[in-house]
Amino acid sequence: MSKPMKSPPVYAPASVDHALRLAQILQMEGVITVSAAAERLGVARSTAHRLLSALAYRDFALQDEDRSYRVGPILELAGQSRSNVGALRAAALEPMRALVDRLNETVNLSIRTGRNARFIASVECSQALRVGSREGMVFPAHLVCGGLITLAALSYDELEALYAPGPTGGHDDHPPDLRALCRELREVRDSGVALNVERSERGVVAVGCRLTDRDDVVVAGLSISMPSVRYSPTLVRPLLRSLRSTADLISRSL
Repeated sequence: MSKPMKSPPVYAPASVDHALRLAQILQMEGVITVSAAAERLGVARSTAHRLLSALAYRDFALQDEDRSYRVGPILELAGQSRSNVGALRAAALEPMRALVDRLNETVNLSIRTGRNARFIASVECSQALRVGSREGMVFPAHLVCGGLITLAALSYDELEALYAPGPTGGHDDHPPDLRALCRELREVRDSGVALNVERSERGVVAVGCRLTDRDDVVVAGLSISMPSVRYSPTLVRPLLRSLRSTADLISRSL
């Protein structure tokens, strides 16, 4: 049974969407100020303050003495994980913006947590028809470029343990066929490229490459996303050159 593709809700109240995005930011980065929240959401400071106050009331956030907000007990992750994600995101954002300026397509950065891939940064392009921000979203790792890239860094034994039968404790309720996945991951490992042609979302194509730290350990996947109507297989090689150049620049900053 295949995993249904993710589609945006037909009607999502703006205040609910803003609150959920703030919860995602807190979970991934740990701390945010009212002014930073307002800037990230594109809302007034008063609106950002009300949203953060509501999250604090429900224990999704806690307010510190300096009036910034940090992750609350409901969303709390290990401090080291937040630190690593924050450092990775900070190193990646400017190179990602430069890549978007050059290619005018949306660029995403994602990490793997178990069977899932979480988008920790997204920079949208300016084209009217574009792939929107994926920041904070979670997909089954085997369905998206960043997930495939990071899964390819695992050994067969690690993959077998990861996809062993039983409760997933995550987003993926329909794990893939392990043998087929291993064949695909071998190709990703050998080529250094992952391709997602309408695999996770209808009408969306993405090309991804690995992002490593200074010890050459794969820490994330960097990808370019575009509407399928603009995609052609002939684009993969030039897109990959640009992606790898940007990934190398980010890696040197880590």
